[in-house]
Amino acid sequence: MSNYENVGGSFRDPSGFTFVRDGTVHRQVNAVYREHYNHLMESGLYAELTKRRLLVPHSEVDASAHRIPGAFKILLPQQAPFISYPYEWCFSQLKDAALATLDILKRSLKYGMILKDSSAYNIQFLAGKPTLIDTLSFEIYEEGAAWVAYNQFCQHFLAPLALMSHKDVRLGQLLRVHLDGIPLDLAASLLPKQSYRKLGITMHIHLHARARSRYAGQPVVKVSKSGKRLGKKAILDIADSLRAAVRGLRWDHQRTSWAGYYAGDSYQDAGFEDKRKLVSDYLDIAAPKCVWDLGANTGVFSRIASERGAFTVSMDSDPGVVEENYLKMKARDEQDLLPLLIDLSNPSAAAGWANEERDSLGERRNADCILALALIHHIAMSNNVPLRRIAQFFAQLAPWLIIEFVPKHDKKARALLISRQDIFEDYSQETFEAIFGETYEVARRDKLRDSDRLLYLMRRRTTSKRGNT
Repeated sequence: MSNYENVGGSFRDPSGFTFVRDGTVHRQVNAVYREHYNHLMESGLYAELTKRRLLVPHSEVDASAHRIPGAFKILLPQQAPFISYPYEWCFSQLKDAALATLDILKRSLKYGMILKDSSAYNIQFLAGKPTLIDTLSFEIYEEGAAWVAYNQFCQHFLAPLALMSHKDVRLGQLLRVHLDGIPLDLAASLLPKQSYRKLGITMHIHLHARARSRYAGQPVVKVSKSGKRLGKKAILDIADSLRAAVRGLRWDHQRTSWAGYYAGDSYQDAGFEDKRKLVSDYLDIAAPKCVWDLGANTGVFSRIASERGAFTVSMDSDPGVVEENYLKMKARDEQDLLPLLIDLSNPSAAAGWANEERDSLGERRNADCILALALIHHIAMSNNVPLRRIAQFFAQLAPWLIIEFVPKHDKKARALLISRQDIFEDYSQETFEAIFGETYEVARRDKLRDSDRLLYLMRRRTTSKRGNT
Protein backbone atom coordinates (compact mmCIF):
# COMPACT_ATOMS: atom_id res chain seq x y z
CA MET A 1 0.00 0.00 0.00
CA SER A 2 1.58 3.30 -1.11
CA ASN A 3 2.46 6.11 1.31
CA TYR A 4 1.11 4.28 4.34
CA GLU A 5 2.11 5.26 7.88
CA ASN A 6 0.65 4.20 11.23
CA VAL A 7 -0.23 6.99 13.66
CA GLY A 8 1.89 6.53 16.78
CA GLY A 9 -0.81 7.27 19.35
CA SER A 10 -3.24 4.52 18.32
CA PHE A 11 -1.31 1.26 18.63
CA ARG A 12 -2.60 0.34 22.11
CA ASP A 13 -6.21 -0.40 21.10
CA PRO A 14 -6.87 -3.98 19.83
CA SER A 15 -10.13 -2.74 18.28
CA GLY A 16 -8.30 -0.88 15.52
CA PHE A 17 -5.82 1.85 14.71
CA THR A 18 -5.35 5.02 12.69
CA PHE A 19 -3.04 5.41 9.75
CA VAL A 20 -2.18 8.05 7.18
CA ARG A 21 -2.29 7.29 3.49
CA ASP A 22 -1.33 9.93 0.93
CA GLY A 23 -1.63 12.62 3.59
CA THR A 24 -5.14 11.61 4.72
CA VAL A 25 -5.97 10.05 8.10
CA HIS A 26 -7.93 6.77 8.03
CA ARG A 27 -9.10 4.47 10.82
CA GLN A 28 -9.10 0.70 10.58
CA VAL A 29 -11.77 -1.26 12.46
CA ASN A 30 -10.48 -4.72 13.30
CA ALA A 31 -12.68 -7.80 13.04
CA VAL A 32 -12.71 -8.16 16.83
CA TYR A 33 -14.69 -4.93 17.07
CA ARG A 34 -17.33 -5.92 14.46
CA GLU A 35 -20.25 -6.40 16.88
CA HIS A 36 -19.62 -3.15 18.75
CA TYR A 37 -19.17 -1.12 15.56
CA ASN A 38 -22.37 -2.49 14.04
CA HIS A 39 -24.29 -1.65 17.21
CA LEU A 40 -22.86 1.89 17.24
CA MET A 41 -23.95 2.51 13.67
CA GLU A 42 -27.32 0.71 13.76
CA SER A 43 -28.60 1.72 17.22
CA GLY A 44 -28.85 5.42 16.44
CA LEU A 45 -26.01 6.43 18.78
CA TYR A 46 -23.68 7.42 15.97
CA ALA A 47 -26.40 9.53 14.35
CA GLU A 48 -27.23 11.34 17.58
CA LEU A 49 -23.63 12.07 18.56
CA THR A 50 -22.58 13.32 15.15
CA LYS A 51 -25.70 15.48 14.89
CA ARG A 52 -24.78 17.10 18.21
CA ARG A 53 -21.13 17.48 17.09
CA LEU A 54 -19.95 15.26 19.93
CA LEU A 55 -18.42 12.58 17.67
CA VAL A 56 -16.38 13.02 14.53
CA PRO A 57 -18.36 11.94 11.45
CA HIS A 58 -16.89 9.43 9.02
CA SER A 59 -17.58 7.60 5.81
CA GLU A 60 -16.70 3.99 5.04
CA VAL A 61 -14.27 3.27 2.22
CA ASP A 62 -13.44 0.07 0.39
CA ALA A 63 -11.36 -1.99 2.81
CA SER A 64 -10.08 -4.27 0.04
CA ALA A 65 -8.39 -1.32 -1.65
CA HIS A 66 -6.15 -0.87 1.38
CA ARG A 67 -5.21 -4.55 1.66
CA ILE A 68 -4.56 -4.47 5.41
CA PRO A 69 -4.81 -7.85 7.20
CA GLY A 70 -7.62 -8.20 9.75
CA ALA A 71 -9.60 -5.19 8.58
CA PHE A 72 -13.37 -5.28 9.06
CA LYS A 73 -13.92 -1.66 8.01
CA ILE A 74 -11.80 1.26 6.88
CA LEU A 75 -13.18 4.62 7.95
CA LEU A 76 -12.44 8.03 6.49
CA PRO A 77 -13.14 10.49 9.32
CA GLN A 78 -13.56 14.23 9.02
CA GLN A 79 -10.00 15.53 9.02
CA ALA A 80 -8.85 17.60 12.00
CA PRO A 81 -6.96 20.71 10.83
CA PHE A 82 -4.63 20.52 13.86
CA ILE A 83 -4.11 17.94 16.61
CA SER A 84 -3.73 19.50 20.06
CA TYR A 85 -3.07 17.88 23.43
CA PRO A 86 -4.62 18.41 26.90
CA TYR A 87 -1.48 20.07 28.27
CA GLU A 88 -1.87 22.70 25.54
CA TRP A 89 -5.43 23.59 26.57
CA CYS A 90 -6.52 26.35 28.88
CA PHE A 91 -8.63 25.66 31.97
CA SER A 92 -11.99 26.07 30.24
CA GLN A 93 -10.96 23.94 27.27
CA LEU A 94 -10.11 21.04 29.57
CA LYS A 95 -13.34 21.64 31.50
CA ASP A 96 -15.46 21.65 28.34
CA ALA A 97 -13.71 18.49 27.12
CA ALA A 98 -14.54 16.81 30.45
CA LEU A 99 -18.20 17.81 30.25
CA ALA A 100 -18.43 16.63 26.64
CA THR A 101 -16.99 13.23 27.65
CA LEU A 102 -19.61 12.84 30.38
CA ASP A 103 -22.36 13.89 27.98
CA ILE A 104 -21.21 11.21 25.52
CA LEU A 105 -21.15 8.61 28.30
CA LYS A 106 -24.73 9.34 29.35
CA ARG A 107 -26.04 9.35 25.78
CA SER A 108 -24.26 6.09 24.97
CA LEU A 109 -26.04 4.29 27.82
CA LYS A 110 -29.41 5.20 26.29
CA TYR A 111 -28.43 3.15 23.25
CA GLY A 112 -27.04 0.17 25.12
CA MET A 113 -23.37 1.18 24.86
CA ILE A 114 -20.76 2.65 27.18
CA LEU A 115 -17.45 4.47 26.84
CA LYS A 116 -14.70 1.93 27.40
CA ASP A 117 -12.11 4.69 27.82
CA SER A 118 -12.21 8.38 28.65
CA SER A 119 -8.82 9.62 27.51
CA ALA A 120 -8.52 13.37 27.09
CA TYR A 121 -6.43 12.63 23.99
CA ASN A 122 -9.57 11.29 22.31
CA ILE A 123 -11.02 14.81 22.32
CA GLN A 124 -10.17 17.45 19.72
CA PHE A 125 -11.63 20.90 19.17
CA LEU A 126 -13.30 20.68 15.78
CA ALA A 127 -15.06 23.80 14.52
CA GLY A 128 -14.69 25.19 18.02
CA LYS A 129 -16.39 22.26 19.82
CA PRO A 130 -14.85 19.50 21.97
CA THR A 131 -15.40 16.41 19.83
CA LEU A 132 -14.63 12.71 20.36
CA ILE A 133 -12.38 11.54 17.52
CA ASP A 134 -12.05 7.88 18.56
CA THR A 135 -14.98 6.06 16.94
CA LEU A 136 -13.84 2.83 18.62
CA SER A 137 -14.22 4.15 22.18
CA PHE A 138 -17.63 2.48 22.59
CA GLU A 139 -18.57 -1.04 23.55
CA ILE A 140 -21.88 -2.79 24.12
CA TYR A 141 -22.95 -2.28 27.70
CA GLU A 142 -23.05 -5.45 29.82
CA GLU A 143 -25.70 -5.23 32.51
CA GLY A 144 -24.10 -4.99 35.94
CA ALA A 145 -20.68 -3.97 34.65
CA ALA A 146 -18.78 -1.11 36.25
CA TRP A 147 -17.59 1.86 34.22
CA VAL A 148 -14.00 0.80 33.63
CA ALA A 149 -13.00 4.28 32.41
CA TYR A 150 -13.95 6.00 35.69
CA ASN A 151 -10.41 6.17 37.05
CA GLN A 152 -9.08 7.38 33.71
CA PHE A 153 -11.61 10.20 33.65
CA CYS A 154 -10.59 11.31 37.14
CA GLN A 155 -6.89 11.30 36.20
CA HIS A 156 -7.25 12.94 32.78
CA PHE A 157 -9.86 15.54 33.67
CA LEU A 158 -10.94 15.98 37.26
CA ALA A 159 -7.53 15.85 38.96
CA PRO A 160 -5.84 18.47 36.73
CA LEU A 161 -8.91 20.72 36.81
CA ALA A 162 -9.06 20.52 40.61
CA LEU A 163 -5.37 21.36 40.93
CA MET A 164 -5.71 24.26 38.49
CA SER A 165 -8.75 25.60 40.33
CA HIS A 166 -7.76 25.03 43.97
CA LYS A 167 -3.98 25.38 43.84
CA ASP A 168 -2.28 26.87 40.76
CA VAL A 169 -3.32 26.88 37.11
CA ARG A 170 0.25 25.97 36.11
CA LEU A 171 -0.20 22.53 37.68
CA GLY A 172 -2.11 21.57 34.56
CA GLN A 173 1.32 21.20 32.99
CA LEU A 174 1.78 18.00 35.04
CA LEU A 175 -0.11 16.40 32.16
CA ARG A 176 3.03 16.83 30.05
CA VAL A 177 4.81 14.41 32.40
CA HIS A 178 1.89 12.13 33.30
CA LEU A 179 0.50 11.25 29.88
CA ASP A 180 -2.09 8.89 31.34
CA GLY A 181 -3.39 11.57 33.65
CA ILE A 182 -2.28 12.92 37.00
CA PRO A 183 -2.12 10.07 39.58
CA LEU A 184 -4.86 10.54 42.14
CA ASP A 185 -2.58 10.08 45.14
CA LEU A 186 -0.37 12.87 43.78
CA ALA A 187 -3.37 15.13 43.17
CA ALA A 188 -4.72 14.43 46.67
CA SER A 189 -1.38 15.29 48.25
CA LEU A 190 -1.12 18.59 46.35
CA LEU A 191 -4.68 19.79 46.89
CA PRO A 192 -5.22 22.17 49.84
CA LYS A 193 -7.30 21.15 52.84
CA GLN A 194 -10.19 23.37 51.78
CA SER A 195 -10.72 21.11 48.75
CA TYR A 196 -12.38 18.67 51.18
CA ARG A 197 -15.26 21.13 51.38
CA LYS A 198 -16.22 20.10 47.84
CA LEU A 199 -18.13 16.83 48.00
CA GLY A 200 -17.22 15.82 44.45
CA ILE A 201 -13.50 16.44 45.00
CA THR A 202 -13.56 14.54 48.28
CA MET A 203 -15.38 11.59 46.72
CA HIS A 204 -13.69 11.32 43.33
CA ILE A 205 -10.14 12.32 44.26
CA HIS A 206 -9.38 12.02 47.98
CA LEU A 207 -11.48 8.95 48.80
CA HIS A 208 -10.92 7.47 45.35
CA ALA A 209 -7.15 7.72 45.83
CA ARG A 210 -7.39 5.95 49.20
CA ALA A 211 -9.58 3.21 47.76
CA ARG A 212 -7.17 2.58 44.90
CA SER A 213 -4.31 2.26 47.35
CA ARG A 214 -6.28 -0.06 49.60
CA TYR A 215 -7.67 -2.32 46.86
CA ALA A 216 -4.73 -2.22 44.46
CA GLY A 217 -4.44 -5.46 42.50
CA GLN A 218 -7.94 -6.69 43.30
CA PRO A 219 -10.37 -7.43 40.46
CA VAL A 220 -13.22 -5.10 39.58
CA VAL A 221 -16.49 -6.51 40.97
CA LYS A 222 -19.97 -6.15 39.55
CA VAL A 223 -21.78 -6.01 42.86
CA SER A 224 -21.89 -3.39 45.59
CA LYS A 225 -21.21 -4.04 49.27
CA SER A 226 -24.95 -4.64 49.74
CA GLY A 227 -24.79 -7.48 47.24
CA LYS A 228 -26.79 -5.66 44.57
CA ARG A 229 -25.54 -5.71 41.02
CA LEU A 230 -24.43 -2.40 39.62
CA GLY A 231 -26.57 -1.04 36.81
CA LYS A 232 -27.01 1.86 34.43
CA LYS A 233 -28.50 4.04 37.15
CA ALA A 234 -25.37 3.70 39.26
CA ILE A 235 -23.19 4.75 36.33
CA LEU A 236 -25.52 7.64 35.50
CA ASP A 237 -25.34 8.74 39.14
CA ILE A 238 -21.53 8.68 38.97
CA ALA A 239 -21.64 10.69 35.73
CA ASP A 240 -23.96 13.27 37.33
CA SER A 241 -21.72 13.51 40.38
CA LEU A 242 -18.63 13.99 38.22
CA ARG A 243 -20.44 16.58 36.12
CA ALA A 244 -21.38 18.55 39.24
CA ALA A 245 -17.79 18.37 40.48
CA VAL A 246 -16.38 19.59 37.17
CA ARG A 247 -18.95 22.36 36.74
CA GLY A 248 -18.24 23.58 40.26
CA LEU A 249 -14.58 24.29 39.51
CA ARG A 250 -13.62 27.89 38.71
CA TRP A 251 -10.49 29.83 37.84
CA ASP A 252 -9.99 33.61 37.68
CA HIS A 253 -8.02 34.23 34.49
CA GLN A 254 -7.69 38.00 35.06
CA ARG A 255 -4.74 37.65 37.46
CA THR A 256 -1.98 36.56 35.07
CA SER A 257 0.90 38.60 33.70
CA TRP A 258 -0.42 39.57 30.25
CA ALA A 259 -4.14 39.80 30.99
CA GLY A 260 -5.32 43.22 29.84
CA TYR A 261 -2.23 43.80 27.69
CA TYR A 262 -4.21 45.37 24.85
CA ALA A 263 -5.82 47.79 27.29
CA GLY A 264 -2.47 49.54 27.69
CA ASP A 265 -1.53 52.82 26.03
CA SER A 266 0.47 51.21 23.20
CA TYR A 267 -2.61 49.52 21.80
CA GLN A 268 -5.21 52.27 21.87
CA ASP A 269 -3.78 54.70 19.34
CA ALA A 270 -3.84 55.17 15.58
CA GLY A 271 -0.78 52.94 15.30
CA PHE A 272 -2.76 49.96 16.49
CA GLU A 273 -5.44 50.46 13.85
CA ASP A 274 -2.71 50.95 11.26
CA LYS A 275 -1.18 47.65 12.34
CA ARG A 276 -4.53 45.88 12.00
CA LYS A 277 -4.95 47.22 8.46
CA LEU A 278 -1.44 46.26 7.41
CA VAL A 279 -1.80 42.73 8.80
CA SER A 280 -5.05 42.45 6.90
CA ASP A 281 -3.38 43.63 3.67
CA TYR A 282 -0.47 41.24 4.16
CA LEU A 283 -2.83 38.29 4.69
CA ASP A 284 -4.63 39.17 1.47
CA ILE A 285 -1.29 38.91 -0.36
CA ALA A 286 -0.20 35.63 1.28
CA ALA A 287 -3.73 34.12 1.06
CA PRO A 288 -2.99 31.36 3.62
CA LYS A 289 -5.32 28.48 4.40
CA CYS A 290 -3.72 27.88 7.81
CA VAL A 291 -2.12 30.49 10.08
CA TRP A 292 -0.16 30.11 13.30
CA ASP A 293 -0.25 33.23 15.46
CA LEU A 294 2.75 32.97 17.79
CA GLY A 295 2.42 35.06 20.95
CA ALA A 296 -1.20 35.79 20.07
CA ASN A 297 -2.31 37.23 23.44
CA THR A 298 -6.14 37.31 23.34
CA GLY A 299 -6.25 36.71 19.59
CA VAL A 300 -6.95 40.18 18.17
CA PHE A 301 -4.79 39.54 15.12
CA SER A 302 -5.62 35.83 15.00
CA ARG A 303 -9.18 36.83 14.25
CA ILE A 304 -8.14 38.92 11.28
CA ALA A 305 -6.87 35.67 9.77
CA SER A 306 -9.70 33.39 10.92
CA GLU A 307 -12.38 35.80 9.72
CA ARG A 308 -10.87 35.41 6.25
CA GLY A 309 -11.51 31.67 6.46
CA ALA A 310 -7.95 30.66 7.36
CA PHE A 311 -7.86 28.07 10.13
CA THR A 312 -5.82 29.85 12.81
CA VAL A 313 -3.94 28.32 15.74
CA SER A 314 -3.67 31.13 18.28
CA MET A 315 -0.77 30.37 20.64
CA ASP A 316 0.40 32.09 23.80
CA SER A 317 2.30 31.11 26.94
CA ASP A 318 0.08 33.01 29.38
CA PRO A 319 -2.81 30.91 30.74
CA GLY A 320 -4.94 33.98 31.36
CA VAL A 321 -4.91 35.35 27.84
CA VAL A 322 -5.45 31.89 26.31
CA GLU A 323 -8.45 31.48 28.63
CA GLU A 324 -9.86 34.84 27.56
CA ASN A 325 -9.22 34.00 23.90
CA TYR A 326 -11.07 30.68 24.23
CA LEU A 327 -14.03 32.21 26.09
CA LYS A 328 -14.39 34.80 23.33
CA MET A 329 -14.20 32.05 20.72
CA LYS A 330 -17.01 30.16 22.48
CA ALA A 331 -19.21 33.22 22.91
CA ARG A 332 -18.89 34.10 19.23
CA ASP A 333 -19.13 30.50 18.00
CA GLU A 334 -15.94 30.95 16.00
CA GLN A 335 -15.13 27.77 14.09
CA ASP A 336 -11.79 28.60 12.44
CA LEU A 337 -9.88 29.55 15.60
CA LEU A 338 -8.02 27.31 18.07
CA PRO A 339 -6.47 29.02 21.13
CA LEU A 340 -3.64 27.00 22.68
CA LEU A 341 -1.29 27.34 25.65
CA ILE A 342 2.17 26.99 24.13
CA ASP A 343 5.47 28.46 25.32
CA LEU A 344 7.74 28.94 22.30
CA SER A 345 10.81 28.83 24.54
CA ASN A 346 9.78 25.29 25.56
CA PRO A 347 7.18 24.01 23.07
CA SER A 348 5.54 20.63 23.36
CA ALA A 349 8.03 17.85 22.73
CA ALA A 350 7.51 14.39 21.26
CA ALA A 351 6.34 12.08 24.06
CA GLY A 352 4.98 8.65 24.90
CA TRP A 353 6.22 5.25 23.86
CA ALA A 354 9.42 5.62 21.80
CA ASN A 355 8.60 9.36 21.70
CA GLU A 356 6.06 8.57 18.99
CA GLU A 357 2.62 8.74 20.66
CA ARG A 358 2.46 12.54 20.90
CA ASP A 359 4.09 14.67 18.24
CA SER A 360 6.18 17.71 18.98
CA LEU A 361 4.89 21.09 17.92
CA GLY A 362 7.31 21.14 15.01
CA GLU A 363 6.14 17.74 13.78
CA ARG A 364 2.58 19.05 13.57
CA ARG A 365 3.47 21.99 11.36
CA ASN A 366 0.94 22.63 8.64
CA ALA A 367 0.81 26.42 8.51
CA ASP A 368 1.04 28.50 5.37
CA CYS A 369 1.76 31.71 7.27
CA ILE A 370 3.08 32.72 10.68
CA LEU A 371 2.15 35.85 12.61
CA ALA A 372 4.95 36.99 14.92
CA LEU A 373 3.74 40.37 16.15
CA ALA A 374 5.51 42.17 19.00
CA LEU A 375 7.21 38.87 19.75
CA ILE A 376 10.85 38.59 18.76
CA HIS A 377 12.10 41.17 21.28
CA HIS A 378 10.63 38.92 23.99
CA ILE A 379 12.32 35.82 22.59
CA ALA A 380 15.64 37.58 21.98
CA MET A 381 15.85 39.58 25.22
CA SER A 382 13.89 37.51 27.74
CA ASN A 383 15.10 34.11 26.53
CA ASN A 384 18.50 35.00 25.02
CA VAL A 385 17.68 33.34 21.70
CA PRO A 386 19.83 34.70 18.83
CA LEU A 387 17.96 36.23 15.89
CA ARG A 388 19.39 33.64 13.51
CA ARG A 389 17.95 30.79 15.56
CA ILE A 390 14.57 32.54 15.58
CA ALA A 391 14.67 32.99 11.79
CA GLN A 392 15.58 29.34 11.25
CA PHE A 393 12.81 28.14 13.55
CA PHE A 394 10.17 30.29 11.87
CA ALA A 395 11.31 29.17 8.42
CA GLN A 396 10.72 25.52 9.39
CA LEU A 397 7.10 26.25 10.27
CA ALA A 398 5.65 28.08 7.25
CA PRO A 399 6.62 29.70 3.93
CA TRP A 400 5.07 33.11 4.74
CA LEU A 401 5.94 35.28 7.75
CA ILE A 402 4.31 38.46 9.02
CA ILE A 403 6.66 39.83 11.64
CA GLU A 404 6.94 43.01 13.68
CA PHE A 405 10.30 44.46 14.64
CA VAL A 406 10.25 46.34 17.95
CA PRO A 407 13.39 48.50 18.34
CA LYS A 408 15.32 48.44 21.58
CA HIS A 409 14.33 52.00 22.49
CA ASP A 410 10.60 51.10 22.32
CA LYS A 411 8.78 51.38 25.65
CA LYS A 412 7.89 47.70 25.70
CA ALA A 413 11.42 46.61 24.83
CA ARG A 414 12.93 48.89 27.49
CA ALA A 415 10.65 47.31 30.08
CA LEU A 416 12.32 43.94 29.43
CA LEU A 417 15.71 45.40 30.30
CA ILE A 418 14.76 47.12 33.56
CA SER A 419 15.98 44.29 35.77
CA ARG A 420 18.79 42.90 33.64
CA GLN A 421 21.98 43.92 31.84
CA ASP A 422 21.68 44.94 28.20
CA ILE A 423 23.86 42.37 26.45
CA PHE A 424 22.03 42.62 23.14
CA GLU A 425 24.37 44.78 21.09
CA ASP A 426 23.36 43.01 17.86
CA TYR A 427 19.66 43.61 18.35
CA SER A 428 18.99 46.30 15.73
CA GLN A 429 16.92 46.81 12.61
CA GLU A 430 19.99 46.45 10.41
CA THR A 431 21.01 43.14 11.99
CA PHE A 432 17.44 41.88 11.99
CA GLU A 433 17.02 42.56 8.27
CA ALA A 434 20.40 41.04 7.42
CA ILE A 435 19.82 37.82 9.37
CA PHE A 436 16.21 37.28 8.32
CA GLY A 437 17.25 38.16 4.78
CA GLU A 438 19.36 35.01 4.70
CA THR A 439 16.19 32.93 4.92
CA TYR A 440 13.45 35.23 3.64
CA GLU A 441 12.75 37.67 0.86
CA VAL A 442 10.96 40.83 1.99
CA ALA A 443 7.71 41.31 0.07
CA ARG A 444 6.52 44.35 2.06
CA ARG A 445 7.91 46.62 4.78
CA ASP A 446 5.90 49.34 6.46
CA LYS A 447 6.53 51.64 9.40
CA LEU A 448 3.68 51.66 11.87
CA ARG A 449 1.99 54.99 12.40
CA ASP A 450 3.03 56.95 15.53
CA SER A 451 5.77 54.41 16.23
CA ASP A 452 9.28 53.33 15.27
CA ARG A 453 8.08 49.76 14.94
CA LEU A 454 8.28 48.08 11.55
CA LEU A 455 6.01 45.44 10.03
CA TYR A 456 7.30 43.01 7.42
CA LEU A 457 5.73 40.52 5.05
CA MET A 458 8.38 37.93 4.21
CA ARG A 459 8.44 34.85 2.02
CA ARG A 460 10.81 31.97 2.66
CA ARG A 461 13.58 31.58 0.09
CA THR A 462 13.79 28.29 -1.77
CA THR A 463 17.51 28.34 -1.07
CA SER A 464 18.90 30.61 1.64
CA LYS A 465 21.70 33.09 1.01
CA ARG A 466 23.88 30.96 3.30
CA GLY A 467 23.48 28.04 0.88
CA ASN A 468 21.06 25.94 2.92
CA THR A 469 17.94 24.56 1.28
